[in-house]
Amino acid sequence: MMRVRVIHGPNLNLLGKRDPEVYGSHTLEQINAEIERLAGELDMEVQISQHNSEGEILDAIHACCDWAQCIVINPAAYTHYSIAICDAIKAVRLPAIEIHLSNIHAREEFRHRSVTAPVCVGQIAGFGVSSYLLGLYAARDIIAKRWR
Repeated sequence: MMRVRVIHGPNLNLLGKRDPEVYGSHTLEQINAEIERLAGELDMEVQISQHNSEGEILDAIHACCDWAQCIVINPAAYTHYSIAICDAIKAVRLPAIEIHLSNIHAREEFRHRSVTAPVCVGQIAGFGVSSYLLGLYAARDIIAKRWR
């Protein structure tokens, strides 16, 4: 069975309340349920966590070494400045997919640059909840190719 770690970054625990015109009306619990539903269909085991602290995100990435075959991560605001998260993704040597609910390239200029994208296989942004689901499909394909 394929094993994927999904890591949600800061403020995503406020989904459904926070700027629904930007992030949609789904709560984090609803997004997680959709992730788990699709993971089941894809014969994939997922571990999902949300962290507001950069250090907790680093710990979650480090823990992937012992379990995950791929990481799906929404670093949220840390996307734009966390060299520590970038270094952690690079250090664990697992394929990672960067996810964003909103299209970060159509928002404020400071959101256009991702310091984590260069160490990820790819970035999926702007599709709301479907960004995560597309990330699972990408993870499935990456794992299938890597672990043949």
